Amino acid sequence: MSKIIFLTAITAAFLSLSGCAGPGHDHAMGARAGGMAMASLTPTQGSTVRGIVMFRTVDGQMTVVAKVSGLKPNGEHGFHVHELGNCASTDGSSAGGHFNPDGKPHGPQSAPHHAGDLPSLKADGQGVADQKFVLTGLSIADGVASVVGRAVIVHAQPDDYSTQPTGNSGGRIACGVIAIH
Repeated sequence: MSKIIFLTAITAAFLSLSGCAGPGHDHAMGARAGGMAMASLTPTQGSTVRGIVMFRTVDGQMTVVAKVSGLKPNGEHGFHVHELGNCASTDGSSAGGHFNPDGKPHGPQSAPHHAGDLPSLKADGQGVADQKFVLTGLSIADGVASVVGRAVIVHAQPDDYSTQPTGNSGGRIACGVIAIH
């Protein structure tokens, strides 16, 4: 599937899931009322990984939808919100470390963890991850828990959820800045 068709299809799917499709929709109003933000993932140097990550807050919980291509077929990849909304460096290092406003250790969702520690992405046989999960502790609204203006990073390796402070997830293979959409 071409990159343009892939990104068009996932954007359309998100818009229909989030209630944004249709004539006359006010995107700014939808962002405030439903708490929606998005990051377009672009590959770091030497990578072909790209995709889109969508964030929506409803009743204090954040739904994250990630549609990513170019991953290792049947592979697992660390996936995190990083503290800085900067993807300018060729290796993704300009995004800084994991988003951790509460000073917690790195870990899985079921234990103390950085606010930016997300569940790993799991690719299918074609190297595509299409995942949805619900989180608490993150927000689209202004405040210390907001993901807006931060970056989302896909890593080359699985997250072991124990190595401090990164989860031993390897290099950064894609980066996207999270913005209200």
